[in-house]
Parts: sequence; C-alpha cells; structure tokens
Amino acid sequence: MTELMKLMKVSVEIEQQALFEELSANIKSRDRIGIIGKNGAGKTTLLRLLAKDIAPASGQLLETQGISIRSVEQELADYAFEEVTAAEQALLNKWQVPVRDFAHLSGGEKLKARLAKGLAIPADLLLLDEPTNHLDAQGTAHLLRELKAYPGAIAIVSHDRYFLDRVATKIWSIENGKVYSHDGNYSDYMEFREQQRKSQQHAYETQQKRIERIENQMKQLSSWSESAHAQSTKQESYKEYYRVKAKRMDAQVKSKQKRLEKELEEATVDRVEPDETVEFAFHPNPKVGKRFLEVTDAGKAFGDRPLFTHATFTVQHGEKLAVTGANGSGKTTFLKMLSGEEAVSFGELWLSPSASVGYLTQDVFDLPLDKTPAELFEQITFRERGRVQNLLKHLGFRKEQWLEPIREMSMGERVKCKLMKFILEDKDALLLDEPTNHLDLPSREQLESTLADYRGTLLVVSHDRYLLDKVTDGQLVFADGTIRKQLGKVAPQASLGSSGELRLKLETERQAVLGKLSFMQPKDKGYSELDRRFVELTRQIKELE
Repeated sequence: MTELMKLMKVSVEIEQQALFEELSANIKSRDRIGIIGKNGAGKTTLLRLLAKDIAPASGQLLETQGISIRSVEQELADYAFEEVTAAEQALLNKWQVPVRDFAHLSGGEKLKARLAKGLAIPADLLLLDEPTNHLDAQGTAHLLRELKAYPGAIAIVSHDRYFLDRVATKIWSIENGKVYSHDGNYSDYMEFREQQRKSQQHAYETQQKRIERIENQMKQLSSWSESAHAQSTKQESYKEYYRVKAKRMDAQVKSKQKRLEKELEEATVDRVEPDETVEFAFHPNPKVGKRFLEVTDAGKAFGDRPLFTHATFTVQHGEKLAVTGANGSGKTTFLKMLSGEEAVSFGELWLSPSASVGYLTQDVFDLPLDKTPAELFEQITFRERGRVQNLLKHLGFRKEQWLEPIREMSMGERVKCKLMKFILEDKDALLLDEPTNHLDLPSREQLESTLADYRGTLLVVSHDRYLLDKVTDGQLVFADGTIRKQLGKVAPQASLGSSGELRLKLETERQAVLGKLSFMQPKDKGYSELDRRFVELTRQIKELE
C-alpha cells in the first residue's frame, strides 16, 4: 500500500493547552483508521489536523504531493442543498433521502445528505466524524457497504463499537495526551489494551516491592550506622572500629541509593492510571398522577405531506418507551409536539400539566455558545453552585472549563452540559432524542445505568440498540404512516436480519464486559463471573459467524 501521510512527533495545542503530544504514525492507501477517546480528548481536532485546517504546534506532517482530502463533519449549524450531482443523487436515492428544504429533513436524513456529498467524489483520504449518529439500521448497513468499497483511505471518529469492529483495520486511541496506534479493529485494540494494562500493573507492583525491599535495607543500614556513630563517641578504646563500621555502612546506603536511582531512571514503570469515570444522577419528583400522555386519533403533516395519522395510545407515568422507526418517519417531530415546539395537525394530544418534562434535542448548537458554564448556571444559588461544579467534575470536565465558552467544548461535552440542566432540575419525565450521540464509551455506559435506574417517565429516540435494550420495556413504533404502542423489548430490525441484530447485541455486550475486565485483576471479586460471560459471548458470536 502507498503511504499517503506521515506524522512525525506531532503535537497539537488549543488555546495554549496541549491535547496530545509526539504523535508518530502513518496513513496508507486503503487504511481504515478508527479514532477513539473520551469526550474532549481531541478526536475532532485530530481530524482537522489531517485535513490541514490547523497546523501542529510542533513536529512534522508530511503528505504525498497532490493528495486529495474530503471531510464529512459530525454536525453543521446550517446547511443547504446546492446543485446535486448525479453521483450524489444516486446515493440520496439509495438512502431514500428526499431533496427538499434541508431544515425539514430529520437528523438521520441530514446526515445521509452530508455523507452523500462526501462519498460522491472519491478522495485519497476521507475524514468522517461520528458518521453513524442519527442513522437507522438500514442507513448504517448502507454506509458500511459504501466504506468497504471506498477506494481511498478513511479516518473515522466514532464511539459506535459495533461499527468500528466492522470497518476499522487500525485504531488510534487518544489517552492522557498520547495517541496509541494499533493494527486491528476496536475489539482487537481493547484486548491488546487489557493485556498491556495487566502487564504494566504487574511490572509496577513488582518494581514497588523491590523499591520497598531496598528502602528497608537502607533504613536498616542507616539505623546501624547511627548506632555505630553513637558507639564511636562513647567507647574510646573501640572508637576507630565503630567509626570505620559506620563509614562502611554509610557507603553501602549511598551505593544502594545510587543503584536504585539508576534503575528507576533506566526503566521506571508507572502505575496504571484508572480510566476517568462519569456519573449521572436523575432524581425525579414522584408527584405526578398515573396518566402522563394520552393521544387520540392524532396526526401531523407538513403541508400536504403527512408524517403520521390516526395515532391512539396512552402512556402511564413511569413507563420507559423506545421511540422507533426509520429516518424521516416523524420521531423527532413527535417529541417536539410533546415539548410544545410543534402543534398537532389533527386529533388530540393531552400531556399531564403537573409533569415536569426535560427535552434533550439532537441539536448541539442550541446552547448559548458564547456563555461559560458559570454564566449558564448563574441563576443557581451559591449553595448549589458547588453541586454544579461537582457535577462538571463527575461528567469528565476539566476545572478550567467552568470559565471557558461553551463553543470551545466538544460535541459530547455539549450534550453532557445539556444533561446537567435536567439533573439539576430533577425532571420527572425525560424526552431524549439520540442521547448517546457524541458521548464517549464511559459516558454511554454510565448513562445506560442511570436511565435503567430512573424512576420517572422516559421516551427515548435512539439507534443505539444496546441502550434501548437496557433501559426500555416497551416502544412507540412509527411505521405504515401511524404510531403503535407495544410492550416488550425492541424487535430485531429487518435491514440487518435477526442474526445480524443478535450479533450486534452480543458484540456490544462483549465490549462492555471486556471494558470492565480491563480494570480488574483475576483475584478481584466478580472477575471469574465476568470472564465466564466473556467466553460465553465469544462462543455465541462464533456460532453466528
């Protein structure tokens, strides 16, 4: 394969803060690079570096002369269809995206439109930032086929574990200001990372025991030396004997000290740093009545284009429902109707007036981007301000970000900032539109656990099947021009087939288990059970293959 780009000890800074340092890697034709890391680690910034939108603070970025680069950004505040080429139109038709006013498209349709524009003209290097956000299963399957057939190299920022396993041949992981490169997909990297961390922890513990043993020897020698010095002043006839003995022991202490310092200088083993944890906590007010929502023969249309009609169902307080359906079927519009942003076109929609509802939109640009968190939460009393700052810490924010503009935040950090508002207000009902979009893996897993324990009413639009399976017990299905309520977990989607959907679920669970195992030792409580589950999941996946 031809080398397209070479990075030599590249460091990147934003606002005089180092994001990552001394990155040395290369990109070859046909590479499929998955870029991973926690929110704010610098993943999007790394794509901007590869696109030459920003220059490195130090180091060199060398590229083949005449290389062509195309980018598809994860979100755009504004976008409009320009003249559509034949190649773009073919992709739009394949993905069933109507060419109309961009503002009226769903989140998934908008992303498909941007992807069609990016994929229509092949480049030597294609840069994709969260390309599966908002996509339904059919759209993801189409995208996977397009990427596998793509003639150039691809660098992809994604938190979608299943997607990365299907497409990546190399992983770049940004961790603690360093970028680690590993050949293989996401699962390969996580297994390698687990073994590396175990080896490092074992070497660290061995080294600490050696340091402790040598330091104890030094303490013993020093104690004997002090005793010999004391005896040399008390016993005149043996003064020289004790003086020589003390001098010899002092020399042994210095020798051991120098040997230890040299050994640590040549091969210091650092303690394994635990991954940052993220903590959400919703405490709903249980004052509302039993009936949360009643929809009677309701429908919504834009002009002469109906989204859905004749919808009739009731949602009780405390129910947790997945809102499912293809891109463009009206899921986001329905949540907007519940929040009062859109009116019902016909029929009736009654929402409990006593319910305190929080609505998390897909939009990451609807925050006051010029404000800082300190200004955004300035209405909070002095006593509660400590709670806000504590939340910022638990959600993975740096202390300095309290006084930095929101526009400097990554997309995932903006989502967390919006979630903070609902946490502080203790909402007893949540309308969540693609809540895991942009969130890093630890944040996704913590949000899943939090929503599973949430006691309020939950309506969630998401294409993250692992989230829906864990937190919902019923669904509102948008299909055939109407909405039907049904109990039970989300059924497998036909676009992937039941075996493909089962494999997705199994592989996602296996990654969650592997992530937990990577921070445990075999002697730890629960390790054996997790290890058995990992082996069982691996067996089931191989059977499906």
